[in-house]
Amino acid sequence: MTVTEQPPILTAQQLADAFATNTRTIARQVAGLTHDDSLLQPPVRGNCLNWVLGHIAVHRDYVLEALGEEKILGEAPIMRYDRGSAPILGEEEGVLPLDTLLDVIDRSQEHIAAALARATAADLVKEAPKSEPATVARQVFFLYWHETYHTGQTEFLRQLAGTSDQVI
Repeated sequence: MTVTEQPPILTAQQLADAFATNTRTIARQVAGLTHDDSLLQPPVRGNCLNWVLGHIAVHRDYVLEALGEEKILGEAPIMRYDRGSAPILGEEEGVLPLDTLLDVIDRSQEHIAAALARATAADLVKEAPKSEPATVARQVFFLYWHETYHTGQTEFLRQLAGTSDQVI
């Protein structure tokens, strides 16, 4: 079976719903937190909430790119929040405000959902633009899985800000 003959892992609607679940989870985890809270560095190796949310926003741009859509965040913040970038240790050049990151994530959700609603099965089994030989559906699914990993980190990072609640 060639790359283009592989069936999608999930339907377009299932992918859109999965990203929507992450968006809702992130909103619940950051509720009541400030930008300063998002800069708190964990006491163990890892990144602050601001970096995690920026990383999610960068990878949502990759989802949009795979779906043939324009990026929302754009190129400039990618270096600050992409894989392998230095941890954010406080207010530094290139660090985006928490509200900006949340707005980008919300807007990207709207664009991802709309792009997936327009996507046909044929669109999803096309070879992905930036990936090993893989379909658009497989690349989008991988990026969803990756986002889910980081969405899970937001629970710990919420607690780091001094909350002791359980929001999900």
